[in-house]
Amino acid sequence: MLIGICSDSHDHVEHIKKGVSLFKEKKVVKVIHAGDYCSPFTIPLFKGLPFHGIFGNNDGDKFLLIKKFAEIDAHLHGDFYSFDLDNLKFAVYHGTYPQITESLELSRRFDVVISGHTHEPGVQTIGDTVSINPGSMNGFEGDALVALFDTVTRQVTFKELNS
Repeated sequence: MLIGICSDSHDHVEHIKKGVSLFKEKKVVKVIHAGDYCSPFTIPLFKGLPFHGIFGNNDGDKFLLIKKFAEIDAHLHGDFYSFDLDNLKFAVYHGTYPQITESLELSRRFDVVISGHTHEPGVQTIGDTVSINPGSMNGFEGDALVALFDTVTRQVTFKELNS
């Protein structure tokens, strides 16, 4: 199964549209957003995806974000989200406090830990845990990225949205 992973979209409408298009094209079974949408007006752009998200440290009107998620039949899970899929245990945390991210990675409770916050893409294996940061969907001064995670091979592929 293929999972779409993104974070830190920070209101960038064009990159969100490109990411959503890619996730639909790849027929992902689930899309995880690791927080920092910023403004609620961007949430309807994710409509039609199996969309799950958490809050980031720059998300403003949390009540309106919750409402916008509900309007598109998506799921906003608060500050932390864990789930099981394809015999893997996942943890999703924005990454605001690196000590919490590291604790999740070292806990041996999760096969995959997804975080954002730093805007720096990366994959590392810590023991048996794959830790994924998809980078920033916004791109700011660098590459706008999303990631795809294959639950069978446990491989991560980064996709650029700038071009």
